Amino acid sequence: MADLFKEKSEDWDGNDRRRNLAAAIGRAVKSQITLTADMEVLDFGAGTGLLCSQIAPEVKKIVAADISESMLEKLSAKEALKAKVEIINQDIITHPLAMKFDLIMSAMTLHHVEDTDHLIAVLKANLKPGGHIALADLDAEDGTFHPKDAEGIFHHGFDRDDLAAKMTQAGFTNISFVTAHSIQQDERARAYPVFLMTAKRD
Repeated sequence: MADLFKEKSEDWDGNDRRRNLAAAIGRAVKSQITLTADMEVLDFGAGTGLLCSQIAPEVKKIVAADISESMLEKLSAKEALKAKVEIINQDIITHPLAMKFDLIMSAMTLHHVEDTDHLIAVLKANLKPGGHIALADLDAEDGTFHPKDAEGIFHHGFDRDDLAAKMTQAGFTNISFVTAHSIQQDERARAYPVFLMTAKRD
């Protein structure tokens, strides 16, 4: 599988917009989920670890999973995360992990997954009973957020009610949404809201 983020990974963390987004999502996760020092967390689509950096000090361990080897190389170079973060370069949708977690989180990964129903089922299977999920992504938009030739984009954001219905059908409870951030592409462009959806596996 081609690494669609190979070139982007070189200066990924140097982008203020991405760092601000990760910080905002991290704050939203911490405001919606009670993090404890014994928690084991999966960061699905962890990239260079911008969200991991926000959450790692609060928990026992984070498994950072991503299909982009180049992005994970940037994460592995971060000394501050080495004691807390285990890196897995694997497509957990087609090759699920044999682990269960207290929390599964993700930032801006959902729109890169074609079959969201299957993804939700996979994530649920990796949650401990009583575990939580925290997924951040774009609200439904008109397709202008990404360049028209961008690869690996399967959804132009998500309708919150539709996504909540999918989660309910999959057996999740306590489903809620907050607006974590709003991305301004440039000074003249529209703003694109980013939600954080949280839910619980009973």
